[in-house]
Amino acid sequence: MANVAASQSQPSPASAEALTAAQKTTLFQRVRRGFWGYVFVSPWVILYVVFGLYPLLLSFYLTFFNYSFVNPEDQTFVGIGNWLRGLVDPLFWRSLLNIVYNQAVFIFLKNGLGLLVAALIFQVRFGARFFRTIYFMPVVTSVVVLMTIGTYLASPTGPVQELMINSGILGEPVYWQTTTWLPMPVIALINTWKWFGISTVILLAGMYSISPLLYEAASIDGASAWQKFRYITLPQLRPQLLFLLTVDIINGLQMFGEVYTTFDIYGGANNQALTPVLYLYAQAFDRENIGYASSIGLLLAVLIAVLTLIQFRVFSEKES
Repeated sequence: MANVAASQSQPSPASAEALTAAQKTTLFQRVRRGFWGYVFVSPWVILYVVFGLYPLLLSFYLTFFNYSFVNPEDQTFVGIGNWLRGLVDPLFWRSLLNIVYNQAVFIFLKNGLGLLVAALIFQVRFGARFFRTIYFMPVVTSVVVLMTIGTYLASPTGPVQELMINSGILGEPVYWQTTTWLPMPVIALINTWKWFGISTVILLAGMYSISPLLYEAASIDGASAWQKFRYITLPQLRPQLLFLLTVDIINGLQMFGEVYTTFDIYGGANNQALTPVLYLYAQAFDRENIGYASSIGLLLAVLIAVLTLIQFRVFSEKES
């Protein structure tokens, strides 16, 4: 009886072949139905493989070599030497500290100013679209143009320092580009001018999504404008603030154009404006060490991933 049952449970060769043919037909039908979808998606896939996946894999491969584009035949295998060198390189850590200093000023000013402007526009009943457009215009302006204008405004002969000297705030002009602690805050101020419009638009959209019933209930309970802002607006804007904080940190660690247009590739005489990407560029195209530059880039990618994960963990714990 057991043998009969086993024989009945096992499909015959003919039925197995029919099942295989049916599966192949189903797969063919799926491909046929989605043929044009695959055709239209294929350019993006090809571009991603050629300009995204392949450079990433090549960079990881080059981290194990001392490699130069000028003399590629002289490459030598160093194993994890480039990775270890990056972990103990004082200039690499100096570039990270410069970015931390810069972003501490930039994130506070950009998001604080964006939140203030968004709260003011939120109260405007007529002309809000006009103000959103005006404040967003620097965002679509070239970094080179804004850095050129900002550098001139903050220069020793510029109108900002002249006004501060005439007002008695400064006793003499300050050459901020050669002062050790000033380049990063000044760059943060110029970047705030360029990017606070992003914070304004995103936070304003978040404010519009908050239910008016919450404010009405708070008004009935006698809450002041500050209490509404603190206990209703800010908690409801947590997703937008998390997004802005994550994007700001990622963009800050990738800062290049702002410093490259103002200083040399080593961030000035004392490396006071050196950034990780600028240091990567210097290693690749000045020192001609592509392997070490690739290691710096991947170390930076790992750092960005870790910081992003920490931010999401912290904000998710607060929400729970």
